[in-house]
Amino acid sequence: MRGVLSRLGQTLFVLFGISVLVFAVFFATPGSDPSARIAGRGASEETIARIRHEYGFDRGLVARYLSMMDHLFLSRDLTSYVNHGQNVVAEVFHAAPVTLSLVSWAALFWVGGALVTGMLAACFAGRWPDRLLSGLGILGLSVPVFWLGEMVNLLSQSRFHDTMLFRWVPALGYIPPGISLTGWAKCLILPALTLSIAFIGIYGRILRSDLLAAMQEDALRTARAKGAGPVRLWVFHALRLSGLSVVSLFGLDFAQLLGGGALLTEVVFALPGVGHLTYQGLSTLDLPLIMATVMYSAFFVVIANVLVDGLYRLLDPRIGSRSGTAARGGRSHG
Repeated sequence: MRGVLSRLGQTLFVLFGISVLVFAVFFATPGSDPSARIAGRGASEETIARIRHEYGFDRGLVARYLSMMDHLFLSRDLTSYVNHGQNVVAEVFHAAPVTLSLVSWAALFWVGGALVTGMLAACFAGRWPDRLLSGLGILGLSVPVFWLGEMVNLLSQSRFHDTMLFRWVPALGYIPPGISLTGWAKCLILPALTLSIAFIGIYGRILRSDLLAAMQEDALRTARAKGAGPVRLWVFHALRLSGLSVVSLFGLDFAQLLGGGALLTEVVFALPGVGHLTYQGLSTLDLPLIMATVMYSAFFVVIANVLVDGLYRLLDPRIGSRSGTAARGGRSHG
């Protein structure tokens, strides 16, 4: 119970720190006073002053911060400074399923691709398949996702759209699964593949290294001595021992993308997700929209850390026993 309360306290402290930092940076940015943008071009000083008073911009920073947090988390009626009347909380919740769909598809592609490339590279370590996969992984890491997305759009939406290869590709945008499940899948396949390319390279290389290290473990040598075949050695033994670092990375990467890290992919493929909202907020210096998307992202990253810790303890019970032993040792010394 004490550990749960401690983790909850850390989570709240991190979210508080992030919200304060975003708020402070916004008002430290030159030209960030939203009164003139709300009033419109050519507004008089009297109009700007009236809006500044109505929105509370003439109050102290602490009062403005507390008011924004109240409208964001309690009443949840925080509205945009740029698009008048737009409820930013509702916009984030409306955009979240789009980002979740994109990231889930991308995760399927990058996990599957990393398993195949990492396993093949480890099995053929030091030989030409290993070198080929290593080169392809570095290439995938080096290509900017926005450039790759533009090239994919050029080929699939313009140059070769009428060919058999890309005739199935729908127009840019998002189709909710409630309207057409097939259309939903089709509009996400190419964006998800584009987003997953770099992750396949990263995860494939990490998995290769972990697999080769696991093959040197005593448990693997014992299994080999007992006559275990290559498939059982690599899949059921080495892969199981190699899961900790990949699980840690996956949890954090998935949460980061879910919180808006897929911004460039969403913008290039015209997907109205959380990343696209973040881009809009940054383009117009719309603090309520920026605050809503940043806090949404921070929440998922913090929760992912908690879940990864839990998965670590499930996958390797020695972590929990080591911490318990250390605690008992500490109390005995005290």
